[in-house]
Amino acid sequence: MPPKNNKASQKDSSKPSTASDGKNTGKGKGKAGKDDKKDDGKLKPATAVNARHILCEKHSKKEEAVTKLKEGAKFDEVAKELSEDKARQGGSLGWKTRGSLDAAFEKAAYDLEPSTTANPKYVEVKTGHGYHVIMVEGRR
Repeated sequence: MPPKNNKASQKDSSKPSTASDGKNTGKGKGKAGKDDKKDDGKLKPATAVNARHILCEKHSKKEEAVTKLKEGAKFDEVAKELSEDKARQGGSLGWKTRGSLDAAFEKAAYDLEPSTTANPKYVEVKTGHGYHVIMVEGRR
């Protein structure tokens, strides 16, 4: 039996299994689970993210922040102006490892692809701390 498994492993590593649409079918050496969520393969698993956020106690203030971002304002400038976070450093949280953030915040942050403050890709999340607009500057 071991040679049969070995042969299958060699076959899978040289020719990834794909469906007719070209997407990975999940067979072979690919990891199952959290990696399967993204079919485009852009985001690889990360152990830490360099995150920024805008924290607002009220939904209306969070909506004001999102409107400014949609109008082209820089993320860090909107954070300095509207965020109720005590740090007031353009919303920078620095590098955060898995398990160090609120669960809903962490899931949203780790699902985001990195972007810049001038052209942010962001997501909105509600936690026990309030309403957050989150962006990620880096992953490692």
